[in-house]
Amino acid sequence: MTGCSVDHSGQDDSKPTIRLAYQAFPSGDLIVKNNGWLEQALPDYNIKWTKFDSGADVNTAFVAGEVDFGALGSSPVARGLSGPLNIKYQVAFVLDVAGDNEALVARNGTGIESVAGLRGKRVATAFASTAHYSLLAALAQAGVAAKDVDIIDLQPQASLAAWQRGDVDAVYTWLPTLDQLRKDGKTLITSRQLSTAGKPTLDLGVVSTAFAGQHPEVVDIWRQVQARALTLIHDDPAAAAKAVAAQLNTSEEDAANQLSQGTYLTIDELTSPTWLGVDGKVGNVAENLHSAAVFLAEQQQIPSAPPLSAFQSAIYTKGLPGVLTQP
Repeated sequence: MTGCSVDHSGQDDSKPTIRLAYQAFPSGDLIVKNNGWLEQALPDYNIKWTKFDSGADVNTAFVAGEVDFGALGSSPVARGLSGPLNIKYQVAFVLDVAGDNEALVARNGTGIESVAGLRGKRVATAFASTAHYSLLAALAQAGVAAKDVDIIDLQPQASLAAWQRGDVDAVYTWLPTLDQLRKDGKTLITSRQLSTAGKPTLDLGVVSTAFAGQHPEVVDIWRQVQARALTLIHDDPAAAAKAVAAQLNTSEEDAANQLSQGTYLTIDELTSPTWLGVDGKVGNVAENLHSAAVFLAEQQQIPSAPPLSAFQSAIYTKGLPGVLTQP
């Protein structure tokens, strides 16, 4: 698999392996990984974490049958649940709601002062990511046709290198790369602003439908440790920042600043009708994904959007809310 690195440490051939795809953005998922909570809770399994650069890469891994759980944005999930990918996975957790941790930044010296100023300019983003989705939404909101902008496909670190060379005029990306761009750039719009305008983006935790059917008890434990991480972010931000800093190889102060730019739900919010919902009654995450798919189809990013029912069936609410509070 391209664009990823694998940690094989501590593998025991006598145990079955749970394969997790993660990304290096500030979230409870990094806290779970750093603190070894899954390893502690599931001693009869190998836990294999694989790092990916974007949601598109995570989708590719699911198509290849290489992972069981994954962390990726809502736009890649909407794509994954649509044709031609039609990935058999389900959304089992909301890791965060994008805020100021994803944004469109124009490089100083380009003369770009607004999204409308991107006409004829070169803009980098990771295709099929939430940032790509938000870029298209920002252009549409500003009345700028996507064809009037030279949009190129670059992963976060590659976009930073292109920015430093002067090869691109603007970048829509996420933390931690975003903070590096902000040092000599102007923020044109953030995903928080787009969210209030009706185009919210989320980072989601998904699980293979086949794996969930075969190992529901593992999914329960995975959701419990993710809930524990959300609670830590709210109740002990210093401890949360310490864990995230270790995973991002940055200072605790920087990690705390990055965490402060996202929105992390409480457990009550997570299982409310606005988000995941509860067992037997799926929440609005399904409608959010359907709306994203409709928009992507309108932008000719996917052939067509599946019906809302397809997204409702792809939300894993078994045992909610009670399962999240079990020890």
